Amino acid sequence: MNLFDKVNNEIKEAMKSRNEDRLRAFRNLKSAFLLIQSSGTEASDEAYLKAVQKQAKQLRDSIAIFEKEGRTDLAAKENDELRIVEELLPEQLGEAEIEARVRSIIAETGATGMKDLGKVMPVAMKNLSGLADGKLISEIVKRLLIS
Repeated sequence: MNLFDKVNNEIKEAMKSRNEDRLRAFRNLKSAFLLIQSSGTEASDEAYLKAVQKQAKQLRDSIAIFEKEGRTDLAAKENDELRIVEELLPEQLGEAEIEARVRSIIAETGATGMKDLGKVMPVAMKNLSGLADGKLISEIVKRLLIS
């Protein structure tokens, strides 16, 4: 079952169980999926996964803003939705695993310092896409290139 079908099934289940949080989260994802289909780009599981990752990132950003502004009620609502969206993401790598992979990428590219950031980042983002947050990857790459 592809990601699009899975989201459709989750919407049906949420409607049956009258779970408003799950229904809202999966309807938002379906909306993003329909935008992909109508944009003319290939509607593949990879494209859908990127949409799920984008939705998760937007939710994390919203949570940070709401918490900064003291709107814990809205932050909690977004946090609930984030947990639901993350169910569709592959398991994220731990910091130690990311660091090990970035070290091997640095060795492969022959990077020696921050001047080689442009060589390492594209390879790291491609290899770790979907497995780790881009911000975390960037922080680890920078830390390793500095040391």
